[in-house]
Amino acid sequence: MPHSKGMRLRVNGIVQGVGFRPFIWRLATELKLTGRVFNDTGGVIVELNCSAAQAGEFAELMLQQLPPLARIDAMHQEALDLPVFSSFAIDVSQSGIVTTGCAPDAATCPDCLSELFQPGDRRYHYPFINCTNCGPRLSIIRQIPYDRASTTMVEFTLCAACQQEYDNPADRRFHAQPNACPDCGPHCWLETPGGEPVASETPFQALGEALRDGQIVAIKGIGGVT
Repeated sequence: MPHSKGMRLRVNGIVQGVGFRPFIWRLATELKLTGRVFNDTGGVIVELNCSAAQAGEFAELMLQQLPPLARIDAMHQEALDLPVFSSFAIDVSQSGIVTTGCAPDAATCPDCLSELFQPGDRRYHYPFINCTNCGPRLSIIRQIPYDRASTTMVEFTLCAACQQEYDNPADRRFHAQPNACPDCGPHCWLETPGGEPVASETPFQALGEALRDGQIVAIKGIGGVT
């Protein structure tokens, strides 16, 4: 593969689990830049086939348009020889010594809340609804870098509809690692202390009734028990 002069940006901070790579993909695509972005154990690496001036413009726009959950603590820019990329891509994460963290869980965003209470939406009343702007992060991660395979969601294979969202750059669930729906994601049910299933079509209503009756309830989610 031919090489040429390019720029690498190392970004440190809360940049994993916040939709940062999809954001970088969109920004680079809008600026018609080729290259790649990937997570590593120190944060996020962006490699661009561009000049220092173009990289400066890219970095300035990046800081101005950060995703809601992202926070940049430091950024380092260097010139180096890079492969000549034909497009911009989200590349495979790289392992190493962990020096970064992951975003905490985030409350359900307005867009997801709208879907949650919209009759006819495929995630209507689905308690595990999420997107790149909200949902579980720190509570489901097993190791850095943050990828679906490194979370408790690895056991749930995306259905065709969720996979399409995950692969679509125009969708807010583009590369949303916990993405799920009633057809392919986790479900809710009730059990007795002995592990016997409790028949109920409305688990949350039954849960509320149990609490009103003075019972003690443990809630086990995809991130643990509360």
